[in-house]
Amino acid sequence: MKVSKEVKTGALALIAIVLFIFGYNYMKGHNIFDSSKEIYAIYDDVEGLSGSSDVVINGLKIGKVTEIDFLNETGEILVTMRIQNDFAFSKNSIAQIYSDGLIGGKVMKILPDYAAETVQSGDTLQSDIEEGVIANVVSRLVPLREKFEAAVGGIDTLVRSVNNVLDESGQKDLKESLSSFNSTMENLNQSSAQINGLLNRNSTKLDSVVENFDKTAENLGSFSDSLALIEMQPIIAKIDKTLEDLNSVSSKLESGEGTAGKLINDEKLYDNLERTSKEMEELVQDIKLNPRRYINLRFSIFGKKDKTQPYTKPDDPLE
Repeated sequence: MKVSKEVKTGALALIAIVLFIFGYNYMKGHNIFDSSKEIYAIYDDVEGLSGSSDVVINGLKIGKVTEIDFLNETGEILVTMRIQNDFAFSKNSIAQIYSDGLIGGKVMKILPDYAAETVQSGDTLQSDIEEGVIANVVSRLVPLREKFEAAVGGIDTLVRSVNNVLDESGQKDLKESLSSFNSTMENLNQSSAQINGLLNRNSTKLDSVVENFDKTAENLGSFSDSLALIEMQPIIAKIDKTLEDLNSVSSKLESGEGTAGKLINDEKLYDNLERTSKEMEELVQDIKLNPRRYINLRFSIFGKKDKTQPYTKPDDPLE
């Protein structure tokens, strides 16, 4: 069967149209033979995101941005993405625009969520924009710049104050202060030289003092060692035994045991001793007053009358 030229031309034109449509969609990220999902995200500012930008999850490319256009008159922007259908995540996931490196372009990153219903073609994800590296650095440099400006202002104020101080009068005072400081340093040097000379002249004496101190320390150490060698436990035990014996004797005296206890606690014995002592004193006093009564032992042979006076109680010397 012979095919006419018109049919061939029409077939070629149809094939060319199909190839053009396929190539156009492929260049935009569409694949007419692919069953991928088409999802959306809405932004106020896309931060330079371009069409055909990659869509990634955890750093793995899963699709491309296919279209970016205004959504309405308020300026909101609709971003259309086409992703592979073999990775499931929920429609509560977040579509985040972030910078791919310092000089790289913008990339769409999906922050997946798996708790809700799986995303379907036509769903709109929540949108977010990650602060870029440059913006992050600039935001950190702003406080540093403010501090630097404040420091520069402080330095400027300090310089002005120094200039105000260093007038003719201030310069004169500064020179006088430096001169006084130099004099002080010279005096310190002289004092240091005198101290060095004194130490040099008395180095022998100082060595002797240090040597005597070392000997004293050695003697103290020997004495301490001698004290350490003394067995203190037997001595303490003997002291405790002596104290126990004294306590026992004291207890017996208080309870009236033994001769000493009876002498201490017997009130009648005390009264008898006191009465005997008084009678001895009276006897001694009577002997002093009437010695012939106790010394004259002659007997009257011829019946001579005894003129010795009868005994009379002497006066109590204590009364």
